[in-house]
Amino acid sequence: MRLLIKTALILAAVFASTFLVIKLTGALSVEDIQLWFQAIKSQPSYQVGGLVILLLFADLFVAVPTMTVVIFAGYFLGFQVGVLYAFLGLASAALTGYLLSRVYGERLLDKLTDDELQKQQMRSLFQDHGVLVLILCRAMPMLPEISSCLAGTCKMPISRFLLGWGLGTIPYLMIVSYAGSISDFDNPQPVLLTALVVTGTLWLVWMWFIKVKIRSA
Repeated sequence: MRLLIKTALILAAVFASTFLVIKLTGALSVEDIQLWFQAIKSQPSYQVGGLVILLLFADLFVAVPTMTVVIFAGYFLGFQVGVLYAFLGLASAALTGYLLSRVYGERLLDKLTDDELQKQQMRSLFQDHGVLVLILCRAMPMLPEISSCLAGTCKMPISRFLLGWGLGTIPYLMIVSYAGSISDFDNPQPVLLTALVVTGTLWLVWMWFIKVKIRSA
């Protein structure tokens, strides 16, 4: 348990550092993303979709406002096409994080501890609860990337990883993209309501999970 928390905190620190750099430098803001989409909105849909994929894939390495990008995907591309491109972007980031961590994650664990029992306990804990973690990972920023990397580090079978990730991400994409498709800049209520309900619900369930499942493990 302790090793799992320590590993998660290190991953969180890595992702948080990119978030702080971007915030302090103003290199990537919501306004920037909106301007990029507006600049290419008249271009073929595959170009707009390419920007969606690029931004969501980049979220693995730098802090990108994921919900905002998915909303813009629905708004500029429509519900169905927006979901498709957002899915491709998030899936590419999740699989890359999983595969990189599966290959190199053991090296991180070796630096944190040489206790094989702790490593096995960490893997067992994530094997037991990892699917639920992946389902709830959209509750907070950085948690999706951390969860994908932990799944790879703990050698979670890719079928279980894809199951948990899909159950958590696909409904999220559909709800948020649909909200974007029926909203506009003069009528942002659907987006605001969706963001509040989705984020609030996931956060409450995540807090329950931490309190009931993880602390009792």
